[in-house]
Amino acid sequence: MTTARWRVHVDRNLCEGHALCVELAAEVFDVDSTDQATSVESPADEMREQVEAAVAACPRQAISIVKGPQQ
Repeated sequence: MTTARWRVHVDRNLCEGHALCVELAAEVFDVDSTDQATSVESPADEMREQVEAAVAACPRQAISIVKGPQQ
């Protein structure tokens, strides 16, 4: 079993569905039927730069990168 070194967390209490994350990393993020962002829990390492850009662009700071596997 492979342990993720990093993962993406979207705080659904903060997300307002601006979808800037989708524009920056469509392979990782999507907006669901409630207009809130969803993400791939543990994206490929090659996506790290795009995910970091999405974290920086989020107007509500609803996206974060977390070390290690989900607790």
